[in-house]
Amino acid sequence: MAKSYEELTLADDFMFCKVMTQNPDLCRELTELITGRKVGEILKINRQMPVEITADGRGVRFDIYMEDEGNAVYNIEMQTGIISDLPYRTRYYQAMIDLDQMERGAKFQDLKRSYIIFICLENLFPQKGMHKYSFRSMCQEDPGLELGDDAVKIILSAKGDKDDVSEDLKDFLSYVAGGRPGSGLTSRLDEQVRKARSHIEWRKEYMTLLERDERMREEGREEERKNTLRESARADAAEKEMARMQVETERLRAELEALRRARTS
Repeated sequence: MAKSYEELTLADDFMFCKVMTQNPDLCRELTELITGRKVGEILKINRQMPVEITADGRGVRFDIYMEDEGNAVYNIEMQTGIISDLPYRTRYYQAMIDLDQMERGAKFQDLKRSYIIFICLENLFPQKGMHKYSFRSMCQEDPGLELGDDAVKIILSAKGDKDDVSEDLKDFLSYVAGGRPGSGLTSRLDEQVRKARSHIEWRKEYMTLLERDERMREEGREEERKNTLRESARADAAEKEMARMQVETERLRAELEALRRARTS
């Protein structure tokens, strides 16, 4: 069952996107904490930004898409559900970011450094138990040799149990998973979440989205019901036709037997 607006936390896409885009300084501070690098002045920050480049309109909708003056782009996604396909999603998101830049006139060598960040409640690699997994393209024959394509993918897990990240990052992940704020960053984020819950226009927007989603689910259920009825009708018709053909076959067999007997008598 969908949450009420007052129940939303930073782990919910709607709240996460609102808080991040309305508070770019907090978004930059969080990005610096995750990436471990200084983020330049933010030139562009969008929530739920759609990128549709393929001929059939298939694209992607980024939770947070940000560009800074340091020639870098950041895609930050909040992931609370099943994550088994997450590696393929990072691959697809990277392709869409690059294609979007190429569509805007960039040359290959002008592609910006990119960071795709997934903040997950679950752990994609539970056997490792880490909070943070950073991936770059490395040479399989010489692991110390990096391809240098300036593409970085970072997967965070709130269920890490290793001492592999800073206390501030641990606190952020704990807060996302439902814990109490324990650092300056999470305290400020929590304050913005509480403020957002009293925002009347955002509440209306959220309720409108819920109604739209429920309508789409209902339309999907209705279409599925119609498809089931159509398939059932086809199956019934096929069964009736099969029964008719069996009766016709028996009739023809009886007539042939009667003719055979007539010839031999």
